[in-house]
Amino acid sequence: MIQRDKKRWYIVHTYSGHENKVKVNLEKRVEYMNLGHKIFRVEVPQKSVTVVKAGKRQEKEEKIFPGYVLVEMIMDDDSWYVVRHTPGVTKFVGAEKRPIPARDAEIKRIIYKAEAQPKKFELDIKIGEIVLIISGPFADFSGTVTEVYPDKEKIRANVSIFGRETPVELEYNQIQKQS
Repeated sequence: MIQRDKKRWYIVHTYSGHENKVKVNLEKRVEYMNLGHKIFRVEVPQKSVTVVKAGKRQEKEEKIFPGYVLVEMIMDDDSWYVVRHTPGVTKFVGAEKRPIPARDAEIKRIIYKAEAQPKKFELDIKIGEIVLIISGPFADFSGTVTEVYPDKEKIRANVSIFGRETPVELEYNQIQKQS
């Protein structure tokens, strides 16, 4: 390995679902092997998502790049060995023999995206289900879901207004599933 005197970001491939375990294990190994001067940060880029299930809102973290962990380090034989042999790590992203550092602009964009991501709602709503409208001009009305637009975080529902079925478009945060 070539000694580099500049710290760079590297992308590490992990077993799917093991990203947080790899982060914790790698941080413990860095501390135990006293390599804090070569391996600086370990990041699992995530965004906050609001999931609505059974009418209850829950916050959860969703990985932006499942199966990958970002490591800021100075690449040499010791640091390469520690990262590469951390349980759950399959390989570095890059050439077979030599990892290729990620571009700083890419890393900044990834980390900024994780920090500045607007909260996203996920709803377990299906066509034909009844929803209660909790805000907006149709608050306290019920509607039957006719279309779901997960990419826009909206639904279309038929609401009975003055005895007539009227289609209305609603955002996820304006409704809750009726039990």
